[in-house]
Amino acid sequence: MAIDYLIATFIESLKGVPTTLFITFFALIAALPLGLLLAIARLKKIPVLSQLARLYTLIIRGTPLILLILLFYSFVPSFLNAFFKAHDIAIDIFKVNPLFYACTVFLLVAIAAVAEIFRSALLAVDGGQFEAGKVANLSTFHIYARIILPQALVSSLPNLCNLAITLVKGTSLVFVMTVKDITAIAKIQASYGYNYAESYLVIFAIYILVCTAIQVVFKKLADYVALDRRMPLKQMEKQHNEKVTIEKGVLYAEHS
Repeated sequence: MAIDYLIATFIESLKGVPTTLFITFFALIAALPLGLLLAIARLKKIPVLSQLARLYTLIIRGTPLILLILLFYSFVPSFLNAFFKAHDIAIDIFKVNPLFYACTVFLLVAIAAVAEIFRSALLAVDGGQFEAGKVANLSTFHIYARIILPQALVSSLPNLCNLAITLVKGTSLVFVMTVKDITAIAKIQASYGYNYAESYLVIFAIYILVCTAIQVVFKKLADYVALDRRMPLKQMEKQHNEKVTIEKGVLYAEHS
């Protein structure tokens, strides 16, 4: 096994990390508001929207990722090309960057996953919180924005971390769309001298490093959010102690 080849391929394959991370976090961030809407539609049992959200989630989660990739990379361009030609639209759909199709596929997958994550997180929030907000004369929007969603987001962070890692690993399939990610670059390097075993080791190492980095980032984020939630409680406790101290001082002065 050539050490020089491993080092050279590792360095070259690192060029695919930005593409992998772009697809992952574009899909994850764009899916947050859309997944939240689907989750609320199902929880509130909104007519039509609730059924459509359930059907969408069922179809996307039940379809293998590689099949979605192949469908979008082969069927969708062919369909759009036929449509454009039939309507005399001068657009060459086959010149579209395959990265666009990759981002679309992973966005669809992420929306379904985020919808389920938020649905379970919202169910975990105590129902009394909503009633308390109503008693405080808050609108439904402000109750969700200021009370329910912050708590749901905190509880959903571990699952969002798992989703991010799943998406990162899933990007190893976008090479079939000619997207130059980590896997594609390593396989290209291997094709020159049939060093596929070495290239697979490089791919393994890079994905381990990337996924570990993502876990560290989410851990830091979770710690920060937890600290941020504890700060108001500490401030309230401090104010309470100051108030008690002042009251004791007043009572002491009165008795003396």
